[in-house]
Amino acid sequence: VQLQASGGGLVQSGGSLRLSCVASGNIFRINVMGWYRQAPGKQRELVAAITSAGTTNYADSVKGRFTISRDNAKNTVYLQMNRLKPEDTAVYYCNANVGSLGNYGLGYVNYWGQGTQVTVSS
Repeated sequence: VQLQASGGGLVQSGGSLRLSCVASGNIFRINVMGWYRQAPGKQRELVAAITSAGTTNYADSVKGRFTISRDNAKNTVYLQMNRLKPEDTAVYYCNANVGSLGNYGLGYVNYWGQGTQVTVSS
């Protein structure tokens, strides 16, 4: 299973970006999909997550500005980021809890995408 993230870039404060992450490979089912970020010198933190049923969870710092969504048919998760701030600057990683069928039945593994840089200038 691979996760391919895209959509990062450089934007001015107050601007918007939309991140996408597509999962591919031996996928039977995907439970939670989410976005994390890591700024220089800081720990990786959860930005937003969404279950297969559409239940969402956001970090307090992005509530009201970011929206996570997913297309289950396309195994894709999105992060719409509005009113961006310089403190949102980080590498953004997508994450997915993927169920795959193998010799011993259905097993779940957490996968990470390669990261996409988001830079917000003041």
